[in-house]
Amino acid sequence: MNLNLERIRKNARDSSTEDLLDRITVYRAGMEAAAIEIIETELDRRGIGEAEIRRHGESRSGTIKVGAVARRCSICDRPAVVRAWGWHRLWGRLPLFPRRFMYCEVHRRERAISS
Repeated sequence: MNLNLERIRKNARDSSTEDLLDRITVYRAGMEAAAIEIIETELDRRGIGEAEIRRHGESRSGTIKVGAVARRCSICDRPAVVRAWGWHRLWGRLPLFPRRFMYCEVHRRERAISS
């Protein structure tokens, strides 16, 4: 696989600190070494140290993993913390069949409120 390192650098500069922390902790197992280095450099540039990275990783310890790779929320890119059954909907309205969804902490709370 060819990595476009300049594109990765631009993406890292444009990403939120939370997103970069998730990538460097939770999603690290599925990343290339060059991308990890770029993200670590960007976090260092933002003043985020090893202690904060470690703390963030510990706070995401409830993440659902398949093998060594963390699962993403079905709605956003945050790490999923729960699985739940829901309806796969056609055009967002017509329920077709039940399926499992993954939810991050934020969408898990939103789903509990709307249920």
